[in-house]
Amino acid sequence: MIADDLWAKLLWAGLNLDPGDLPGGSGAHPGAMVRAVTLTWLFAGQRSDEIARLRLGCIRWQHDQPAVGDDPQQTDSSVCLIDIPTHKTGTAFTKPVDPLLGRAIEAWQALRPAQPPMLDRKTGEKVHFLFAVRAGRISKNYINDTIILALCRKADIPSADVRGPITSHRARSTIATQLYNAKEPMTLFELQAWLGHRSPESTQHYAEITPNTLAKAYNDAGYFARNVRTIEVLVDRDGATSGAAAAGEPWQHYDLGHGFCSYTFFEQCPHRMACSLRLLHSQRVQQKPTSASEIEPSADARQHPTHRR
Repeated sequence: MIADDLWAKLLWAGLNLDPGDLPGGSGAHPGAMVRAVTLTWLFAGQRSDEIARLRLGCIRWQHDQPAVGDDPQQTDSSVCLIDIPTHKTGTAFTKPVDPLLGRAIEAWQALRPAQPPMLDRKTGEKVHFLFAVRAGRISKNYINDTIILALCRKADIPSADVRGPITSHRARSTIATQLYNAKEPMTLFELQAWLGHRSPESTQHYAEITPNTLAKAYNDAGYFARNVRTIEVLVDRDGATSGAAAAGEPWQHYDLGHGFCSYTFFEQCPHRMACSLRLLHSQRVQQKPTSASEIEPSADARQHPTHRR
């Protein structure tokens, strides 16, 4: 994947890329097509070959509410869908993308000159490619050789980092990782469907857990608080000094917040929500015992399975 700070700069550069930023200037390729290719790489999370093989009319809009006027994009609840062609790990599928990408592709489609159908070597069909001009489609290396280098220059960042050159495929891993670590993250299976993988094992190679997400999960697990709670106990000193503890009598009583329990592994006890001993202890604590030795289990409670050692 690509570091978040570098990726943010690449996104900024892509949103502000001009045809003049490319080698050869504005005459190399139409500006609308360059913008559409760039945003597809930055937002779609697809391989370069799949981007180059996108079909004309691959963008569709789904609405929960009727569109406003003649523009199908002008609703707050519009969902932009893109049709991905057959790829190396599966058949064609459809997935949601940011509406910004949908608008950029439709802007290029409106300006795209008519092109003859061309052979899709993956499927053997003759199709109308989206990113085609002068009777030829862009190559799968166009993003690596042209777009990424132009974005790096505009963003004033090196074209390589500690992991190696910034390539088209690393964007796929970066987007997957960000979706997996978002505030409202995609599940592994949702991400699998979005990436077009056949199995979740493939998706696991793309979705990395970031240090921030791992730190939050660790804090939420409450490891320290959980272990500190076991320290908060009432010790029956009389039982300990008299030798009753050595004979197997309970001498530590763990404060569970609404009662006390003498079972060392109380968190694993299946009876902890309905424990007569805990209720007995809770009632005695409310009576403010003068010493921990006053908190003694009844004869029946001693037979409870949660208090066996």
